[in-house]
Amino acid sequence: MVGVGQLAPDFELDAYFPETGEVKKIKLSGYRGEWVVLCFYPADFTFICPTELRAVGKVYEQLKQMNTEVIAISTDTVYSTR
Repeated sequence: MVGVGQLAPDFELDAYFPETGEVKKIKLSGYRGEWVVLCFYPADFTFICPTELRAVGKVYEQLKQMNTEVIAISTDTVYSTR
């Protein structure tokens, strides 16, 4: 398990960007040198996940102001996330 402040292993995945509606591949290593919050949740449209994502959403603008990127990752495909 990776802890706070530890380096996470590199990965590549398809990402949905709601601001633009685009789907693009991203690699964690592409964020090297930046602060990143990785938010894992099991699936879209479940009872637990919306509350967790809402909590992250409440501090999203604060995180952006601190030059921190938020990457939310689920087991769903990028197309169900849209």
